[in-house]
Amino acid sequence: MTSEIFAIVAPVLLGAALGFLWARFGPHFNTELLTSLVLVIGTPCLIFSTLTRFAVDLEAVGDMALATLVSLAVICAVGGGLLLITRQPVRTFLPSLLFPNAGNMGLPLCLFAFGDEGLALGIAFFTVTSLGNFTLGVWLASGDISPLRLFRTPLIWAAAAGVLFLALGVKPPLWLANTTKLIGDFTIPAILIALGVALAQMRVENLGRAIWVGLLRLALGFAIGLALAELFQFEGVARGVVILQCTMPVAVYNYLFAQRYGNRPSDVAGAVVISTTLSFLTLPFLIAFVLI
Repeated sequence: MTSEIFAIVAPVLLGAALGFLWARFGPHFNTELLTSLVLVIGTPCLIFSTLTRFAVDLEAVGDMALATLVSLAVICAVGGGLLLITRQPVRTFLPSLLFPNAGNMGLPLCLFAFGDEGLALGIAFFTVTSLGNFTLGVWLASGDISPLRLFRTPLIWAAAAGVLFLALGVKPPLWLANTTKLIGDFTIPAILIALGVALAQMRVENLGRAIWVGLLRLALGFAIGLALAELFQFEGVARGVVILQCTMPVAVYNYLFAQRYGNRPSDVAGAVVISTTLSFLTLPFLIAFVLI
């Protein structure tokens, strides 16, 4: 079991460490360029390729997407209430509680822990949280809501196309399958390196509040993941994926949006760094739990 857990965790830690060391000691790393490539090209190709390449149960994908929506609703209610009670800025910290790092960390872990089926279900979770982050998350950070932003997000079109092929039970043309696989394959290594670079560039301020938000994100996510697994009667891979994805640390995009819109980015950076550090420390135990 120990060697199996190490084989799952090590690629994630080493990939992020590579990015961290590059940011500290290597030449200039164009984070914005890599992030744009991953978001606009790599991730949509990965989503489409995964949904159409593997024998994925459409009902299982739908159940995972629905479970993800329920998790966001519960965290919004519980997390938002706790922020109000403790008089913390809701617009600043609610996105940090709502949107886990289901991409940079969650997708590699789902792949290494559960294989292709885990990656497909992890993508269903990631797609829903990403769409939420690029709509509700941006609205909270900027104070400006724009429903049209959803339709300008490439993720939704890639997911819709993948689900359409899946529902029809047909395979895409070989040229399209090969192209999306080739481009999608660079995405997971790229997002791990980008995570490490982002962690190296952030500075933690107000350590006490960062620890509180980071712990709340992980604890609340784990509790909701367990509850969802029972509510939806998930077993095996689906159970592991929903618990794993729900327990991921604060998404890096929360910091990027806070920085872009001037919504206390240093506080959000602290939540990202602390929750990710805590997640690295607890990851072996979490992996052991979901593999039981």
